[in-house]
This record gives sequence, structure tokens and C-alpha cells, in this order.
Amino acid sequence: MSEFHLTEDQQDCLEELINIAMGQASDQLARYLDTFVYLKVPSIESVDAKELMQTLSQQENTMAVVSQGFFGYEGIRGEALLVYQEEDSGRIADLLGYEPDELSQDEQLIDISSILTTTFLNVFARQIDNQMSYNAPKLLPSAKDNLSEHLQQMPFSWDLALKVNINYQVTDYSFNCNMILLIPETAITNIKHVLDRILAEF
Repeated sequence: MSEFHLTEDQQDCLEELINIAMGQASDQLARYLDTFVYLKVPSIESVDAKELMQTLSQQENTMAVVSQGFFGYEGIRGEALLVYQEEDSGRIADLLGYEPDELSQDEQLIDISSILTTTFLNVFARQIDNQMSYNAPKLLPSAKDNLSEHLQQMPFSWDLALKVNINYQVTDYSFNCNMILLIPETAITNIKHVLDRILAEF
């Protein structure tokens, strides 16, 4: 088996950790936003650079993408992409309780992205006895070429990546978005070591 790919036990372990983190993050977000937040069962897959860009380009009606880098102990790092559809952009102010014209739409997108990203990843990090730090979120043009250029400028290679796709839904506001976590090949071995350590404890 490739050093990059997860074993079945590692995959199951990672899925369980993500599911636990999603449940706790959903509860925290519901308390913070004062409304129910539903997180769909995630999809986890290994992708190469071509597959990655095809996936991102297939996001229909994408209005904006907010990218935020994250990094923790033991070489765990990656990039979180929050993908928004055009019909959801006008609902963010209501969701966050902002007054009309209090913040620009770009600022609203960055605010909600930071909340969604850090809430989930902080909970996930605690599951693996880790702690995450974050780069400042960056609003990207949604065009495929712009996304490709952004990923190529990262300080690590995206020739291969582990992609985790999580969908957020806030039914009271008819709002939803996708969070795509990209973990580069250089960090996969480190994550496998963490998963093996957790598996050895059971």
C-alpha cells in the first residue's frame, strides 16, 4: 500500500474522529449562532492535483471561496476552503446578527468562514491531543484558474492530497456551504502516525 493512502482501520478511525468533532462543533455553533446547525456525514478521499482542481471547478453556482491555512503539532497542516453559493451570500448578515451595511459582503464571508473553520478544527484537534493555529482567512475569486494559482503558492505540494468534504446547513436561514479540508501529502504520514497511536490505545 502507498505511504500516502490510509489503511481501512486508519480510515475508520479518522471518520470516527471527524464525526465526533462534527457533533461537538455543531453544538458549539448552534449556541454561538442561536440556531440549529446541521453537518452532513463527511466524505474522505485521496486525490491528485488534477482530480482536486476538477472537484473544485465542479462546485455549481460558486460565488466565493474563502481559504484559511491551519497547522498543529506533529507536522499536521493543511488548507480549509469554504465554498459559498450565490443564493447564500445575502443570508450571512442575518445569520451573524449584523445590521444592514454594518460590514461589506466580503467581510461577512471572511467572518463566517473563520467561525466555521476554527470551531470544527479546534474540536477535532482536541480529539487527537493537538492544538491548531491559523493563518488569516483569504477571500479568493471562485474561478478555477485563481484557485489553482492559490494552491500552487502554498508552501507545500498538492500533487497528492487527502480531501475531507463537510457540508454545513442552517435550515432556519436556508443557508448552506461546503468546507473542504485539504491535507497535503507531506502531512499524511504524520496524521497516520497519530491515528496509529490512537488505534493502539484501544
